[in-house]
Amino acid sequence: QVQLVESGGGLVQSGGSLRLSCAVSGSRFSDYAIGWYRQAPGKQRELVASITSGGSTGYDISVQGRFTISRDNAQNTVYLQMNSLKPEDTAVYYCNAGFERINWFPYWGQGTQVTVSS
Repeated sequence: QVQLVESGGGLVQSGGSLRLSCAVSGSRFSDYAIGWYRQAPGKQRELVASITSGGSTGYDISVQGRFTISRDNAQNTVYLQMNSLKPEDTAVYYCNAGFERINWFPYWGQGTQVTVSS
């Protein structure tokens, strides 16, 4: 069974930075595309950043230029570096893994809370 464990969330002031990590179990990490999602209270979950198995990245316009997604296949880990944080970035952040070729992304982590104070 594939497990995803997020870490690195916390409370930070506006303008600050955090780095989230998503550790993925199993032997097929390099085959996965990984996405970072977030869900704020009362809002739908939204995709903020993604990285394919080949390393191509994509970002929602709301975080472009502030967030950077990266992966370390040797460590089975994906990172989300978040800079210039804003109060509207406050949410639970989740990582998600799957196979972009067949558009199947079944694996989710439990989430990590990010709170940005003004």
